[in-house]
Amino acid sequence: MMFLRKTACAAGLALLTLFMAPAHAATDARANKTLHLFLSTSETGLDPAVASDLASLNLMENIFDSLLRYDYLARPVQLQGNTARAMPTVEDGGRTYTFHLQPGIFFTPDPAFKGKPREVTAQDYVYSLTRLYDPGLKSPWLFLLEDKLVGDAALKTKFSYDTPIAGLQALDKYTLRIRLNAIDPNFLFYLAMPATAVVAREVAEAYAAPGQVGNHPVGTGPFMVKEWKRSDKIVLQANPTFRPTVFHTEAKALAALPADAQAIASALEGQRLPLVERIEVRIVEEYQSRMLGFLKGEFDYLEQVPESMTDMVLENGALKPALAAKGLQLTRFPVLQTYYMWMNMDDPVLGGYTKDKLALRRAIALSYNSREDIALLKKGLALPAQSPLPPNVLGYDKSYRSPVGYDPALARALLERFGYKAGADGFRTQPDGTPLMLTMHTEPSTVGRLRDELWRRNLNAIGLRVEFKSDKKTEIIKASRLGKVQMFETNWIADFPDGDNFMQLLYGGNVGRANYARFNLPDYNKRYEEARLLSDTPRRRSLYFDLFQLIHAYTPWVLLTHPISADLQQPWLKNYRRHPVEFTSWRYLDIDTAKGRPAGK
Repeated sequence: MMFLRKTACAAGLALLTLFMAPAHAATDARANKTLHLFLSTSETGLDPAVASDLASLNLMENIFDSLLRYDYLARPVQLQGNTARAMPTVEDGGRTYTFHLQPGIFFTPDPAFKGKPREVTAQDYVYSLTRLYDPGLKSPWLFLLEDKLVGDAALKTKFSYDTPIAGLQALDKYTLRIRLNAIDPNFLFYLAMPATAVVAREVAEAYAAPGQVGNHPVGTGPFMVKEWKRSDKIVLQANPTFRPTVFHTEAKALAALPADAQAIASALEGQRLPLVERIEVRIVEEYQSRMLGFLKGEFDYLEQVPESMTDMVLENGALKPALAAKGLQLTRFPVLQTYYMWMNMDDPVLGGYTKDKLALRRAIALSYNSREDIALLKKGLALPAQSPLPPNVLGYDKSYRSPVGYDPALARALLERFGYKAGADGFRTQPDGTPLMLTMHTEPSTVGRLRDELWRRNLNAIGLRVEFKSDKKTEIIKASRLGKVQMFETNWIADFPDGDNFMQLLYGGNVGRANYARFNLPDYNKRYEEARLLSDTPRRRSLYFDLFQLIHAYTPWVLLTHPISADLQQPWLKNYRRHPVEFTSWRYLDIDTAKGRPAGK
């Protein structure tokens, strides 16, 4: 599958038609309808410029608004206008973008507005994008704009929200112009991400204490926060001031859709979004609790059946007949996601660029048994990762094969050669003779413990002793950005469907942000800086090949898997179709109260 970005003149597939439809009709249609969902980890906070964890991104996608968003049904994916009336006008060879905002978009009420309705203007987007540069926020999303906007050096030299730059200008109340230093093939994708959503300056200044903006989410999206019990339950309410948005699919585009998408398009035709009154979201970190909750009807869908529990629902690769008879549905979805185990390049035990440290990290990579991982832990629902790029992102090379495979004998020989000698107990010391102990952070879950055991066996088999330090993922990520974690297995899901989204994870300029390995290699940085300015061309593919080789040579990561998600949905859930890039489809979902779940339950 290829992913194509829509040009300014391209026609939309699922057009979100905007007009002043009677509000009471939409309110009556959604009355007493509630989605029941879960998130697998706790949210950190709901500030678009700061939050980067998956739980927060899921929520922010429904509370805040970016200029653009993805068409719900189009495959390959396409962008369309969101708060912008349409796709932007593109000039100057792809370096200047002009957006025209829809008038009449309002922030949800907040005391910061002193009781007055607050309309969104182009200046609000200037402010919101400028927030990514605020050194006090330490935004993990700065890489999206840094060194790309004309004149943004002024924001980095002496930051001020009132410093005008030529690359970010409100030409009038509803017209925004963005100018780039150079062509960036992925730039429009960035403007469909929660990180670039609009926030109000009054709100940010009213809650200026560290972290407080994320505790007071004030957006313009289809939902607003009604109730929030941290790390437990979040209730979203349909935003009564959400701009009238009616779903429409053009006839020609409808005919090109596969049958399942055609059925959804027909069901959504003419419907005003969102379709439900409330969304009740629970934080459920334990895999068993998610699965049992879904099977008891507590959740409307479950994405990515836990590998350790596939036997509960699958039989010979298909949904068990008893579950199918109840109307449950199973779909398989290739997730744009890569699992990897990163190692801290600043760590005194395994970090650094000397040959002995390279040998230690390479040996750790050689000890990883991907066949066992996929067969036993992931129950066959994964592909071995050959590079950081999952299938179906631009830049993926299906013929590329990693030069580092499972080879414990080679790992042991490599450790011996570089002075990591095995003692009488079979465990190795450091080259200077001091004890060698690895520390891997881990999540306190059933699957986390299974993965700990896999790593323990793999590492012990080559003479490496490892201890595990358990904590919540959100806390591990915070410590990782400060360089206080030695090793951790995590994953990255595509924010936009291009290889750059994954390759930036090892760029030296992102140390302290998403580059948890703190990898900072000039040869990598130089090639990445050239590659990020290119579209999916032969030159970029050549650069990516070099970058893959550098990753394997220096081994800041152990590449693990790309998951294939087994997704389940309840018979009463309508219009569900998982999107390759967007995190949620909540605004499009509906409840058929005649198929099992009573209204309001």
